[in-house]
Amino acid sequence: MSMPGVRRLHQPSPADIDGLAQVLVDCVEGDASVSFMHPLTLPRARAFWQRVADEVARGERALLVADDAAGIAGTVQLVLAQPENQPHRADLAKMLVHRRARQQGLGAALLAAAEQTARDCGKTLLVLDTASAEAERLYARAGWQRCGMVPGFALLPRGGLCATTFFYRDLA
Repeated sequence: MSMPGVRRLHQPSPADIDGLAQVLVDCVEGDASVSFMHPLTLPRARAFWQRVADEVARGERALLVADDAAGIAGTVQLVLAQPENQPHRADLAKMLVHRRARQQGLGAALLAAAEQTARDCGKTLLVLDTASAEAERLYARAGWQRCGMVPGFALLPRGGLCATTFFYRDLA
């Protein structure tokens, strides 16, 4: 499956891992609540992406990236490995777009590609959580259903609690 500008990585290369690490560091520097605290070093970010690459190699995750002229500009993951009573479901995770590439439709392209990849993998239900109001608008426009919000769910990268909103998407 392929969409303009979006590709699935089955075996992320060292260059891919470096590009993904740069996107992650940029998002954390931009105060995105994406599981990491500021400052996030490139070596720590690379180590995270290497763990993701290992899960991709085992078929536990699908990893999609979007490129621009400067390299990897965005990414999203599908956590395919779920408990045995949830084989129909995947978690959409780490939707990240570098600040240089925002407001250009990259998030929507990544989301559409992730939904199609989930269908291709036999998944009929997707779930996600986000701490970003901008991302909430994107998910709602794409037909995702808001389930609710948990106040004080996580920390912002420079400290302070933030709320997280949960969404689902029925692909059946």
